[in-house]
Amino acid sequence: MKKNIFISGLLILLMSTGYAQTSFYDFTVKDINGEDYSLSQLKGKKVLVVNTASKCGLTPQYEGLQELFEKYGGDDFMIIGFPANNFARQEPGSNEEIATFCQINYGVTFPMMGKISVKGDDQHPLYKWLTSKSDNGLENSEVTWNFQKYMIDEEGQLVGHFAPTVKPDNKKLVSWIEN
Repeated sequence: MKKNIFISGLLILLMSTGYAQTSFYDFTVKDINGEDYSLSQLKGKKVLVVNTASKCGLTPQYEGLQELFEKYGGDDFMIIGFPANNFARQEPGSNEEIATFCQINYGVTFPMMGKISVKGDDQHPLYKWLTSKSDNGLENSEVTWNFQKYMIDEEGQLVGHFAPTVKPDNKKLVSWIEN
């Protein structure tokens, strides 16, 4: 009995001090076709998580993201796009329309997930984790616009983020992928 109380107390202490963080790998999301996509399948890879939109001034970043994926994607690196309509309604389409747009206009072959909300009352749990230090153990942040980039290390931990205007070929971003 005392052992169970001790273990329970220890778990509560660890959770309250931030040592029992959830990992990126603990999430399952829906891909753009509505199928479950377990992020645990990305264990051992660096992952760039990007909220995307088809009708934004930053939409041409799809081209640079695809180039990054073609150069580095595979066993060590992955990009995952999350369409979101949170900013000036710049992603109004259905998942099918978004998938078609990405393929026809930019030849996107990196995984695209189903449209979600990246902020507000209906914020997706993954983005709550990405933006809340109490969940991710690193930092609080706010998704400020389309094409914000979050970096996940090989252990499934958030290691930082880049502002939406930082292009996919940014030296610091590429250095992170390469090192």
